[in-house]
Amino acid sequence: MSAFPRIKPKGFSLIELLLVVAVMGILSALVVGNMGWKHHQDTQMELCADNLQKMFLATQIYANDFGAYPLNTNAQTSEDALAALVPRYSADTTIFTCPAARDSQIPSGASLRKYRISYAYYMGVGTNASQTVLFSDRQINTQSKNFGDQVFSLNGHAPGNNHSKGGGNFLFTDGSVQKSGPQAAFSLLFSNGIVLLNPKP
Repeated sequence: MSAFPRIKPKGFSLIELLLVVAVMGILSALVVGNMGWKHHQDTQMELCADNLQKMFLATQIYANDFGAYPLNTNAQTSEDALAALVPRYSADTTIFTCPAARDSQIPSGASLRKYRISYAYYMGVGTNASQTVLFSDRQINTQSKNFGDQVFSLNGHAPGNNHSKGGGNFLFTDGSVQKSGPQAAFSLLFSNGIVLLNPKP
């Protein structure tokens, strides 16, 4: 018989193991859920960018006919100005609503004035302007903005919340689209003759 008492090796009990597995499962679900939400937001932002580029094509064709982008001196909202594009330059009205926004779909070929679109329009931008913003997601207001100023919703609530609190897209006069967070990633100052029109509230 040994002089030393036999020590029983200690291990995890079944309950402790189940607890660890449950905690790991919850953490994994949170990480995967977060990644899924981020992927969903990125996809929505890309679909929105596609819409803006289709709107740009319609305005380019309009400009080829009239020598200028749509201009309505009485316009109060972007619907008032961009109504000139439908149906002649775009019968597809789905391009005027952001897939991430909760705006109602517009019937094909219907006048934009009767509905609410999702995008802001810099009315008065010249067709020869280079690297100038022409369209964007709905903004928090219609003022000029410096680099770093708030341009889209910070909390996911209106105004400026097409993409909740994930920022928004800008389309430039060369047809390129740039994504921005809620604060302006570049200067959004505009000169006399240019008016920023938001959609209907």
